[in-house]
Amino acid sequence: MARIAHGRWTHDHTGDLTVFLIGMRINRLWRPDAWLPVLAAMGPMLRELATDPDSGFLGYRMTLGWRGPVLVQYWRRAADLYRYATDRGARHRPAWTAFNRRARRVPGAVGVWHETYEVSRAESVYVDLPTVGLAAATAARPVTGRLDRAAARLAG
Repeated sequence: MARIAHGRWTHDHTGDLTVFLIGMRINRLWRPDAWLPVLAAMGPMLRELATDPDSGFLGYRMTLGWRGPVLVQYWRRAADLYRYATDRGARHRPAWTAFNRRARRVPGAVGVWHETYEVSRAESVYVDLPTVGLAAATAARPVTGRLDRAAARLAG
């Protein structure tokens, strides 16, 4: 079990930040041949990114719903994300090609989506939790003094 960081914490990060949301939705539960490979492809991509400090990938958080996962990914820059997405030597391109092939064979069985946000400033607070989210992807520091209020944390 993850260690609880008691008290109030915030993330400690300055500079560029891109937040990338990506998910899949299982539309036809009875077609695991269409959606299971999509689900299985994410783990190897995350491992590939996590082991490459030059990728610009800072970390992620995943939640599971009954129709599929949603990941919040943190990146240094959108350019890093797009470089990975188009890198023919990385795991993403073959996975995307395979998804498109299956989607043509079994239309509508599984859906994928993503949203990309370039963030100029961010504010966070975590109370009595294991280190999660942006604090886990970057660094965590206690909320003290001038950082006591959300507006002050957002102002920097």
